[in-house]
Amino acid sequence: MWIVAIGWSYVVILMAATETSFVAGVMTFLVYCMIPLSVLFYITGGKRRRARRAAAQAAPDAGRPGERVETGEQTEKY
Repeated sequence: MWIVAIGWSYVVILMAATETSFVAGVMTFLVYCMIPLSVLFYITGGKRRRARRAAAQAAPDAGRPGERVETGEQTEKY
């Protein structure tokens, strides 16, 4: 998937470089590259987001990194 995104970005950068003005080049890059790839990565990242959410719900006692937890006799830092 990454190789496809890199290849598509290369093609769009070349397309943007041939535009007649800087603004047209930037708009070409945004419309043909950044927006479609961000939507594609959002859609294909659903399984990872679901797995992260399930892991976070499975271990609610883990706490956040750097959070101090009282254990009775001393304070531990995770």
